[in-house]
Formats: sequence, C-alpha cells, structure tokens
Amino acid sequence: MQADPVDKPRILVLASGSGTNLQALIEASRERDFPGDIVAVGSNRPQAFALERAAQAGIETFTVDHTRYETREAFDNALRLELERRQPDLVVLAGFMRILTEDFVRAFQGRMINVHPSLLPRYRGLNTHQRALDAGDEVHGVSIHFVTEDLDGGPVIARAEVPVRPGDTAETLAERVQAREHLLYPIVIRWFCEGRLQLAGNDRILFDDVPVPEALTLPAA
Repeated sequence: MQADPVDKPRILVLASGSGTNLQALIEASRERDFPGDIVAVGSNRPQAFALERAAQAGIETFTVDHTRYETREAFDNALRLELERRQPDLVVLAGFMRILTEDFVRAFQGRMINVHPSLLPRYRGLNTHQRALDAGDEVHGVSIHFVTEDLDGGPVIARAEVPVRPGDTAETLAERVQAREHLLYPIVIRWFCEGRLQLAGNDRILFDDVPVPEALTLPAA
C-alpha cells in the first residue's frame, strides 16, 4: 500500500559531489504517484554541485563542512544534529564521501541506504571500476544496501549488473554503471517509502514482511 500523499515519508539526501543520483531521485519524485518527499539535501562540501541541483529544484540545502572539525566524531555529531532537526524517515547517501562513525550509523540504522559502484560484497571501498578491470571481471555493476557499522557491508537490497566490454577503461565502465544507478536507486527508495522494505536486526531484509534470501539482481544490460 502506498503512503498517504498528505503524509509522505520524509527523505533527506546526503551528497559530496555533482549529485547525478540526486538528480535522478529529484526527477523520480516529481512523478505524481511517488510516495516520498525530498525535504532537504546536505553536503560536507560547500561547493558540491549537488547543492545547486537541490536549490534549482526548490529543496532546502545545508552544509556541514568536514574541514571545520578536528575529529570524525565532532563532524558526525554536528551532522547528526542537522539531520535530527529535519526528522527524516529515510536518509539517502548519494555519493556521500565520508566514513560515518558507529554512533551515527546506529542513530539512523534501518532508515539509511547507500549506493555503491560494485556488486557487493566485491570491491568495498574506492576505485571499484579499476579493480574490476584489473581482476578481469566479465560483469561489474552497482549495489544498493542498508548502511550498517560494517563499511559497505550492510545487507544488499538490490543489484544491477553491467557487462565489462573489451577495451573498457575505468571511465567508460563508470558511465554505464552510473546509468544503472540512476535507474535502480529511485526504485529502491520507492519501495522503502511505500513501507515494503525493512531491515530486521542487523543483517536481514524483509520485503512485504517476507524475509528476502538474496538481493534482487537486474541482469546485465
């Protein structure tokens, strides 16, 4: 059942860069039947273009500049206060390039998701496209997962595969992976806002109240 349009879940997006996944979500949210509202976009970088995308769409923006804080904990505490002021039902990490502390993750666990450019559990961390090429992988892709204290290790909700083609570079592969991100992320966010998707405990996903044995995987395209 979809959420009541008068009382849609509140979505808060965190981004550090250009915000292409944010743009895909903004466009999806403009659909009449989209079950959530993007109430704010935050960044740790004042010049992030994601903030400009949000402003152009009439969405509130805020910045918590990580360079102004001496410790990771101090930054996370400041960021947590900004989020709690806006009372999000879902926190969406869209290219947010900060490793979050355990206390921060616990505060939003079960209502924070992330997009990662690999077929998790392969290639946690950075430089995923080059690592896939170096390994000789024939298939690469993207994963959407719940955020837990285990870096890039939370339960995977959905994946989308991308074929690795002869002559691919990290850049060409990244372009095709990103196109799949833009398709998949709004779908998963829709599921969450419709109340169909839940994190049970720390490692189990429920979809329509039924345990999901493995992530949905969209085949290579």
